[in-house]
Amino acid sequence: MHEVQAAYIGSGSAGGGTLNFRGRSYPFKVGGVGIGGIGLSTVEARGEVYKLQSIEQFPGTYAQGRYGFALGTASGGDLWLQNDDGVVMHLVAKREGLMLSLGADAIEITMGR
Repeated sequence: MHEVQAAYIGSGSAGGGTLNFRGRSYPFKVGGVGIGGIGLSTVEARGEVYKLQSIEQFPGTYAQGRYGFALGTASGGDLWLQNDDGVVMHLVAKREGLMLSLGADAIEITMGR
């Protein structure tokens, strides 16, 4: 997943990614708003998806708890997301930019590019 985040008390993000599920690749878009953090960064994240029984459960609104930092190319942080169908994503993020991130977001995932 690739995402651009901007924050100053409130935060916003946009991006996209690819879900690999049962031998197929599914592109998706990401957009969200939240609270907490300050700065601007790009995020490259990879991880695991849990409790996904069918592809129809993947799109929707996810609640995201986040923490992390970016200072130039030095970065760290994890993203935990869960939607109303109980699908959980744990993503390890690599950030670039200048950002201190601690807060929560609502992320909307839609299928397609």
